[in-house]
Amino acid sequence: MKIKEMHSLKKSLDILRKTDALLDGHFVLSSGLHSRKYIQCAKLLSFPHLAQDICKSLAKKIKRSFKKIDLILSPAMGGVIIGYEIGRILKKETIFCERIKGTFLLRRGFKIKKGSRVLIVEDVITTGKSSKECFGLIKKNKGKILGLACIIDRSTKKNLKINKKIISHLKINVPTYQSKKLPLDLKLIPISKPGSRFIK
Repeated sequence: MKIKEMHSLKKSLDILRKTDALLDGHFVLSSGLHSRKYIQCAKLLSFPHLAQDICKSLAKKIKRSFKKIDLILSPAMGGVIIGYEIGRILKKETIFCERIKGTFLLRRGFKIKKGSRVLIVEDVITTGKSSKECFGLIKKNKGKILGLACIIDRSTKKNLKINKKIISHLKINVPTYQSKKLPLDLKLIPISKPGSRFIK
């Protein structure tokens, strides 16, 4: 199977801005951290003709990094579409977990077979909180955690809560801040809370 090489960083960033997947302002992320930039990959994925090459390049990197994958697991909602697309390209079974009363669970008849080699696929990784929650499901079902893949990795050594291998299409370094340590200019910008974890 031929998969196209990666876009350049500039071209990828241009696509993210063109689709409003990369926004500037003052945002509180799902992790609770504050940031000058917000990345919403759902906006990118709402334009499949623009997202397809990015997904193909990520799939190629995954194929090079993980020789044997039995199952792809994505956390809902952010990871569902990208998980499906990566699964389609790599021809792998793909499932997702859902947050029920604050906890990720498998529903809809989805199962992780004992001994399955599972790759977690997300849209964006910042602290790895969602992925870490997926670990529990995999371990509970006696599966093997291969690592993680995402369109954008904006994690840092300081805020990343996991130590598994991460494969990404783009690595973007965007500073994040705790609410008590905001730069003065950022404090002056009205706050937006776009993350799905804030939706009640």
